[in-house]
Amino acid sequence: MPSQPKKLPHRSGLAHDSKLVLAGDIGGTKCGLALFHGPADAPEAVLERSYPSRDFASLGEVVRQFHTDSGLVATRACFGVAGAVIDGASLLPNLGWWLTETDLTQELGLESVCLINDLEANALGIATLAAEHLFTLNPGHARADGNQALIAAGTGLGMALLVRDGLAYRVAASEGGHADFAPRNESEVALWRFLAARYGRVSIERVVSGQGLENVYDYLKHTGMPEPVWLAERIKAADDRAAVIARTGLAHDADICVDALAIFLSVYGAVAGNLALTALATGGLYIGGGIAPKLIDAFPDGGFMAAFADKGRFSGLLAEVPVRIILELKTALRGAAVHALR
Repeated sequence: MPSQPKKLPHRSGLAHDSKLVLAGDIGGTKCGLALFHGPADAPEAVLERSYPSRDFASLGEVVRQFHTDSGLVATRACFGVAGAVIDGASLLPNLGWWLTETDLTQELGLESVCLINDLEANALGIATLAAEHLFTLNPGHARADGNQALIAAGTGLGMALLVRDGLAYRVAASEGGHADFAPRNESEVALWRFLAARYGRVSIERVVSGQGLENVYDYLKHTGMPEPVWLAERIKAADDRAAVIARTGLAHDADICVDALAIFLSVYGAVAGNLALTALATGGLYIGGGIAPKLIDAFPDGGFMAAFADKGRFSGLLAEVPVRIILELKTALRGAAVHALR
């Protein structure tokens, strides 16, 4: 059982402001926190901070550090978290943190705390984005009454559905990233076998995520693809292996990285197409997360759209779905603020 949380002590140096809400984007790599005010459809950030997730033992510790750094305390908070939220509670699989709204409300001394899935927060934030925050991968033809969908690869893989109810979009969180990886050709079957030997069950996230790109690279190395000595040394010294693989692939400096990136983007596109079919996303599909903006030069010709639309009898439908990459990395933070300000 989780230990009893400590309530945030009153400190004379901390100012409580009833006009502010605290929003958080809590992921496996970093925790983004910000204070917002204003209307729910146009939240305005007052102060923002980012903290490495693994430097802290709990979300409560992160928020207390934020309170200390900012000197301000909001009255209520909403956190988008990288895990399924059931009955106001969530276990973050990539951090091992157990969170509940009740415990966090007590621990942080706030009036209320709300937990939502991080992709739900991302989806809520889409309506606040301007045109310059989006990169159009496929213009398509959006239906005004059509559903939308969101997929985002980063530390893990998240998905969300935006269901049109006639007046607005209702966001449905999803854990589709943990669904089974479905190989489409002999090379991907061999990749699946390699990952099954490593993990047992193979989820989509084992291929489409930062760790997934590392897994694809390891598979290619396992097949006998040569790894240059300079690359091996660079990867060994790196804190983020996936970033090295991606940069090297984008620069075409090593075939093994070029091929790893090609497999990654093709599988990513196929999974995004599956999500678009599942949601019947005739209103558009959005690509979020931290990876896509870094690979923006590879997406147009990297096999993503070919795999996205390669759906047999529904290929024509998928080719008409608008596909846009979200460039604004604080979209989830905005979405959490939207939820809190409501």
